[in-house]
Amino acid sequence: MHKKYNVVILGYGEMGHAMQFLLNGAHNVSIWDKFPQPGFKSARLDVIIPQADFVLFCLPVNPHRDVLIHIKPLLNHHCISLSIAKGLDESGLNAAQIFQDVLGDEFAYGLIYGPMISEEIRAGRYAFAQLGSLHSETCEATLELFKQTRLHLQTTVDITGISWSVILKNVYALLFGMADELKLGDNMRGFLAVEAVRELDKIVLSMGGGAGSPYDLAGLGDLITTATSEDSHHHSLGRQLARGERTHIDGEGVHTLDMVIKHQLFKKEDYPLFNLTYDIVKKPHNVEVMLQDYITNK
Repeated sequence: MHKKYNVVILGYGEMGHAMQFLLNGAHNVSIWDKFPQPGFKSARLDVIIPQADFVLFCLPVNPHRDVLIHIKPLLNHHCISLSIAKGLDESGLNAAQIFQDVLGDEFAYGLIYGPMISEEIRAGRYAFAQLGSLHSETCEATLELFKQTRLHLQTTVDITGISWSVILKNVYALLFGMADELKLGDNMRGFLAVEAVRELDKIVLSMGGGAGSPYDLAGLGDLITTATSEDSHHHSLGRQLARGERTHIDGEGVHTLDMVIKHQLFKKEDYPLFNLTYDIVKKPHNVEVMLQDYITNK
């Protein structure tokens, strides 16, 4: 018999709406938003968190730490925290690192990463992701949570691998938007996909992730989705850059570039395609010429 859980969704943006669509009805869903839109009444954390079986962080990574510190005293011992955040905070840490810092081994947590476009989820289409957790009990409960939905989960213990795969893929996704704007063709897309995932695999290994992790849903799967969808923010940013538009160039991928350099997470010069993307974003140049130079120098 299907178990009904008490679920708290933190953040009522696009993914908050998507998670509500997936879980409402099958489970008891409460929603908290720090800045609720007119007409929406946010639930109170002190009321809903103590009863929660799951807390879903549908928030950017930056507020994760403050929210976790606030709710930690309210969490019951069996509650599982899950994050879908695909970025780095201002300290250069990802969601998994923040969970570990704040929750440690006191409370269970997991990460859900993969091709999950919110508009498609709310349209009733399939979505796919990897569930990263070190504990089988966490995986079993989370699989049960989404059992009757169209979000299909695959489990992995390689939290580091999927975290860096899903975060860094936003950087490479910018290049696909540039190539499409310049009408460089489908062959270029294929070339960029291979180059990006090969390089991503090297970076993930250097960060402590497992070999081949970027070839799975959190890496290649999410890269294809983000890099080729006309609705993707990063694809649109790439198009803007190719047109020479330099204003309002922001997003998780751009922020990741900044954090990698600020915190010296790795040496960008060791990874030519990553370095090329950084130069295009940060130094106005002829994008088509820079891409041609990259190919010529391969």
